[in-house]
Amino acid sequence: MAAAPDWRLDGVRIVHGDELDPNTPQTAGMTRAAAIDAARAGAEKLWAGTVDIHPDAKTGAHHHGAVESVIYVVSGRARMRWGERLEFTAEAGPGDFIFVPPYVPHQEINASPDEELSCVVVRSGQEPVVVNLDLPDVEPNPEQVHWVDDIHRAP
Repeated sequence: MAAAPDWRLDGVRIVHGDELDPNTPQTAGMTRAAAIDAARAGAEKLWAGTVDIHPDAKTGAHHHGAVESVIYVVSGRARMRWGERLEFTAEAGPGDFIFVPPYVPHQEINASPDEELSCVVVRSGQEPVVVNLDLPDVEPNPEQVHWVDDIHRAP
């Protein structure tokens, strides 16, 4: 017979904002910090943390391997570019969610010249995969995508 769980030790965990761990793979142009992972909270299937991008800055092109990512914009204006040549673009603001499927080459851009972009990121895996890409033929005029979802398509 299995022992009853000790919910005091194996239950809810709180990671305070001043306890985030910056020792996570970084991409040029942004600062990531882990909040929820195996080491900090005992998570087995999720990774969550923050990402901040300085005004008018952009990351290098990268992807996160087999994991799915969700980005929640807390403040600022996020411009995402994605595709083999970063040929697509869309913007998101405070309160918006961004979904990045596995292996999608992408770039996060702070669309504001004077305000920091602050986001919360949640990934479907524990591995801190960041594959930085060297894309020699980046599209100079990406296509603006106004997709919302399969039910609520933009006009």
